[in-house]
Amino acid sequence: MLSDLKDAPAAWRAEDLQADQSWTFNLNDRARRDLVAALRKAHETGKKLLDYRCADFDLGSAWPVISRALDEVKRGRGVVIIRGLPREELNEKDFELLTWAIGLHTGVARPQGKATHYISGVRDAGTTYRSGTGRGYSSNAELDYHTDTADIVFLSCYNRALSGGMTIVTSSLAGYKVMCAEHPQLVEWLHRPVAFSRQGEQAPDEESYVVQPIFEMAGGKVFSRWNWNRVTSAQKIAGAAKLTDKHREALNRFDEIVRRPDLAYSMWLQPGDVQIVNSHVTLHSRTEFVDYDEPARKRLLYRLWLAPPDSEQLPESWRALYRAIEPGTVRGGIRGHAYDEECLRFEENHARDLGMRMPVALNNQRNGASTAHSR
Repeated sequence: MLSDLKDAPAAWRAEDLQADQSWTFNLNDRARRDLVAALRKAHETGKKLLDYRCADFDLGSAWPVISRALDEVKRGRGVVIIRGLPREELNEKDFELLTWAIGLHTGVARPQGKATHYISGVRDAGTTYRSGTGRGYSSNAELDYHTDTADIVFLSCYNRALSGGMTIVTSSLAGYKVMCAEHPQLVEWLHRPVAFSRQGEQAPDEESYVVQPIFEMAGGKVFSRWNWNRVTSAQKIAGAAKLTDKHREALNRFDEIVRRPDLAYSMWLQPGDVQIVNSHVTLHSRTEFVDYDEPARKRLLYRLWLAPPDSEQLPESWRALYRAIEPGTVRGGIRGHAYDEECLRFEENHARDLGMRMPVALNNQRNGASTAHSR
C-alpha cells in the first residue's frame, strides 16, 4: 500500500500546507452579495431545512469558487478553507441556512446522531466527551484526532471562542507513511480489524459497535478511519474483541504520530470561514476552549456531513458503518433513533436532484423508517 501513496497529494505534511496556500479559497464582494441574495430570495419563515431543494438557491458567482474547492477536497489534498462567507450580514439562523444551501449543492446531507439531526450547531452544551455516549461537538474539550462518518465534512464558523478552540488537521496518509518508516513491525496491526463504539447512537437495526481496520484499500485508493475515543469506548462493550498488547501499541504509536507538529497543521477558523475535509484521508481535531459569558458571542460553528454524487467505491468492511459502499450512493452518517418518513423523503428527493442512488430498495428503506416524528 505504501507505493500507492508515493505521489498522493493528500499525503501532505504541515510544512506543505504552510508553503503552498493554494488549498485556501477566497470569496470576493460580488460572491458574498450573490450568497446573501440567494438566501433572501429562498428563505421562507417557518420552512424546515429538509423542505428546501437545491434549485431554491442560486449561489451565483460564489459557486465556481466553492466547486473548485470541492475538487481539491475530493481529488487533491483532502482539506480546504473557504474564506469570506457573508457572516456580518447574517444572524445565526441565516448563517445556518446558508451553510445548508451550500451543502445542498454539494451532496446529500447525512444525519449526525441519536436525534437524527442533519446539521449540528457545534457549541459547548456541557456534555462529557470522554464517556460511552460523549460527542465532541457538544463539549468544550480537546478532541482526539479523528474522522467523521461521512465522505465530506463541512465546518462553517459563525463565532470564535474567547480563547482556544484552534482547529487542527492531519493527513492520515502521511501518518501511515511515517508509521511505515519508523515502526514497520507494527504497520500490519493498522490493517487488522478493531471495534469502534457507536456511542449509544445506533439505529434499531444496528449493533452497538462496528469492526473495521484503520487502513484499507478499494479501487486502488487508500481509505482510513480513526477515532481513539470510540476504540476505547468499544473496549467496554460486551462482545467487542479486546485489543492485544501489540495491537494497542500500534494504535498508540499511530495516534502519537498524527499529533506531531511536523504532520499536524493548526489554524484559526475566523467568522465567515468554512473548513471542508475529505474524511477518508484527513484527520481533524481541536484544542480545548474557554467561551464568552454573553450568549450571542459564544463559540458557534455549523457542521454538515455530506455524501457527494461523485463519491468513490469504499472498502467492503465499511458497509456496516456507511450502510452502502457503492459510488454515487446516499451513504454515511449516524441514522440514530428518529429516522422517519420525512427523513427518507428528503433523502430521496435530494438524491434525485443530484442524480444519486439510495443505498437499498425503496421498500426496505421504508421498512427501516420509524413512525413519523415531528421535526
